[in-house]
Amino acid sequence: MMVSSDIVGILFVYGYVGFLIFLTEKILARYPSVSRKILHIMVGNIVFILPIFQTREAMVFGAAAPFIVLTFLISPRSPIKSKSLVSKAGHGLGLVYYAISWTVLAYLFFEHLWVVGVGILAMSYGDGFASIFGVRFGRHAFQILRDKKSLEGSLAMFSVTLPMLLVNAVFYSLPITLRLATVLVLICFVATVIEMITPRGLDNLTVPLIAAALCWYLVVI
Repeated sequence: MMVSSDIVGILFVYGYVGFLIFLTEKILARYPSVSRKILHIMVGNIVFILPIFQTREAMVFGAAAPFIVLTFLISPRSPIKSKSLVSKAGHGLGLVYYAISWTVLAYLFFEHLWVVGVGILAMSYGDGFASIFGVRFGRHAFQILRDKKSLEGSLAMFSVTLPMLLVNAVFYSLPITLRLATVLVLICFVATVIEMITPRGLDNLTVPLIAAALCWYLVVI
């Protein structure tokens, strides 16, 4: 049964994501590549809304899971062909995978929300900045499984993910010990490698799920 804080959490999530979609699809519509990355990165800030929720059911079925359907309906593969519902920013199924990852993480790790944060931030900030820097500054390109990547993009992912995971730990009141810092560095490295070898789009599944699972294994268990 949902409590009042769950309702507030759901309203915050929908309000925040709705604002981002309005910003990227309307105000920044003329810059589709930029708007897509802004949405990808900034949605990750839901990590800082999660503590409002009191029950797993509200977070999973009230906030996270509905976005699987909603993001599919605004994707290019939507059965609804109205132009008003199809994303102009070219998200493909990336946001659908994003929503699936959040749903799975929320269900599995609700009792340890900072672990959920590890997965989401590695996916949003890490993978998002990897793409931005890879496109803008990528000079040393390589190809794995038909996807072109760059050393610059991979370095950017590692460099951005690590401080965000530290922010996540501080936000959730974890003491920053040498062991935890070492584990976070390892998680960043693994997440970066996973992003490098995962085919386009699917890294929105592999990066958060593997990063969170590794965090759970090394820190919680």
